[in-house]
Amino acid sequence: MQNNVKNKSVTNSNTRKNKEEKGTTDSIMKIRKRDGRILEFQQGKITEAIYKAAEAVGGKDRKLAKELSNKVAEIVESKFDKENIPTVEQVQDIVEKVLIDSGHAKTAKSYILYRQKRKDVREARSMLLDAELDSKLSPNSLNVLERRYLRRDDTGHLIETPTTLFQRVAEAVATADIFYNPQADVKKTREEFYKVMTNLEFLPNSPTLMNAGTELGQLSACFVLPIGDSMEDIFEAVKQTALIHKSGGGTGFSFSRLRPKNDFVRTTGGVASGPISFMRVFDAATEVIKQGGKRRGANMAILRIDHPDIIDFITSKDQDNCLTNFNISVGLTEEFMDAVIKNRDYDLINPRTKESMSKLSARSTFKLIVRQAWRNGEPGIVFLDRLNRDNPTPKLGEIESTNPCGEQPLLPYESCNLGSINLSRMVNNGKIDYERLSKVVRTAVHFLDNVIDVNKHPLKKIEEMTKGNRKIGLGVMGFADMLIQLGIPFNYDRAITIAEEVMAFISQKADKVSQELAKERGSFPKFKGSKYDIPEEPARRNATTTTIAPTGTLSIIAGCSSGIEPIFAICYIRNVMDNTELVEINPLFEKIAYEKGFYSEELMRRIGEAGSIQDFPEIPEGVKALFVTAHDIDPEWHIRIQAAFQKYTDNAVSKTVNFSSHATPEDVETVYMLAHQLGCKGVTIYRDSSRRDQVLQIKQKKEDVVLAVSSIEPSNNFDEQIQS
Repeated sequence: MQNNVKNKSVTNSNTRKNKEEKGTTDSIMKIRKRDGRILEFQQGKITEAIYKAAEAVGGKDRKLAKELSNKVAEIVESKFDKENIPTVEQVQDIVEKVLIDSGHAKTAKSYILYRQKRKDVREARSMLLDAELDSKLSPNSLNVLERRYLRRDDTGHLIETPTTLFQRVAEAVATADIFYNPQADVKKTREEFYKVMTNLEFLPNSPTLMNAGTELGQLSACFVLPIGDSMEDIFEAVKQTALIHKSGGGTGFSFSRLRPKNDFVRTTGGVASGPISFMRVFDAATEVIKQGGKRRGANMAILRIDHPDIIDFITSKDQDNCLTNFNISVGLTEEFMDAVIKNRDYDLINPRTKESMSKLSARSTFKLIVRQAWRNGEPGIVFLDRLNRDNPTPKLGEIESTNPCGEQPLLPYESCNLGSINLSRMVNNGKIDYERLSKVVRTAVHFLDNVIDVNKHPLKKIEEMTKGNRKIGLGVMGFADMLIQLGIPFNYDRAITIAEEVMAFISQKADKVSQELAKERGSFPKFKGSKYDIPEEPARRNATTTTIAPTGTLSIIAGCSSGIEPIFAICYIRNVMDNTELVEINPLFEKIAYEKGFYSEELMRRIGEAGSIQDFPEIPEGVKALFVTAHDIDPEWHIRIQAAFQKYTDNAVSKTVNFSSHATPEDVETVYMLAHQLGCKGVTIYRDSSRRDQVLQIKQKKEDVVLAVSSIEPSNNFDEQIQS
């Protein structure tokens, strides 16, 4: 038996040697693919896979890779024949063994790790995809959907696919039509909602995707809760926050009503501990509450610039581990900004007595805000007078706070339902497809209005306020991708014009649909006395219709750039969901690189390490201009784009002004002043590497860069090279 095997091996080896002399490296063996097909065994793919694994750990010897693949082929030919055809997995096992036995442990580890990653992706794709969505969802989309959105049974096993997720959401939201017309064609509405989501043209906020059609049924992303100046009010708000976070929402608060620290407390004869101490209570409560089992809670804390504890608030996040469940923003007034410009002092007002306690230099306080933001990105700033200037229902109260990302100003106990249109899919042959955009806006406004009615609100007060004003927030994502498809750099005046044109179109169409819905269903109940209550003017269904949200994970699902941000980098790692790392490569750049003939793996690897392409002489200048990244762009352009969208947005705009690590506090101050000048409602900035952990990263481990490159071209991934 052993002699027969030995003779067979010698014969096969001679056959392979003869084939190599004739200029081919492939044997006469066959291999069984995972789908059952039997194809020719191609040794060249094994050579390439081994070389890629070695290259990932610093190896450069292609000849050695060929020698190792010869050993693999010899073993395969000795163990298998035409009656016993090896599978892909069996060949991969042999590759691993040869690498280990030959003393190439690092290369073996690289190969094993990547093989496992490809296995995970295959299993996810086979479980999650169907023919309709297969070409639309990327591996990163699937990763996010599987980990965060798809339903599971009690044992943790998936019981839902992307298709059934969108079916569940469409069906649940469409049923609201019956509330207004028992004869409504719910099936038609359901199909419209399903189509706009599966085409990745529009997606609602995460709680709607997670919870629509489930027992939880809480579909809103944004809430604002009031915090009164008593122990009872404060801890009632803590309780309400817990309920909202449990249901999947985020909360915003103004701590401006709380008396300052060391102020008199009549009931106890003691002194108050101040807003910052109670922020820590909310932060601790948030830390122990998992939102619907899917994500950690998020909060926004706002304190007025004239609160006596404002300096402590501005510096409250000096350390990275302080108030980690809060974003903080200072509520600026026009009076304060005027004092900054004129270099005057301003009054600090005790909210309990409404009297001035002391004065501060407005310019010095402003520079402290700037310095802190430069240090670690916080606090942001919110222009309170502008929020209330656009408050559609001023008789119901004053707007004091926003949701956690700042784009949704709300009255106490209000919530808002958001959704975003994918602008990258609104371009056809290099032009904006306004007809398609119009249809998507119509469907999206209908969808979001329905959400209000099928929503299970976490508190009765929230339900009353939300249904009273029926605020919705339709926004956009993929703006940077749209500009690239139009051939317009982000930092050109034409980009500002496009931003205004597109958002004006969306806003006008959304308002028109809201007016049509008001005719069918009635205006929002608090319409009387609102700013829209004008004789001979049409009523509206919704107090607001537009908001620009950041669209973090939604843009991953949709496969587009986030919100109205420029592309962050050509290649980077995105940190999501409890520090899960997702490799992102811009597909539009990849496409152009192939078309213009400058694509190479080596170039992509270098770009992955640099993030920007501006210093690569082999890339055409026109391509460099088009693919400017967040750090390539002068911060002024970030603000100008934000202001352009804000001009036609009812609520506010979420936009991060990204600075390089070399930016100065003076650069930050310039941006803040420009935002005030151009009419923005708030500003968030971030200087690269100013925090230990950040969501988007440019620099990557060498192995990550290689894997990122490997995922671009199917013929370059190990799995394909091993006959997958």
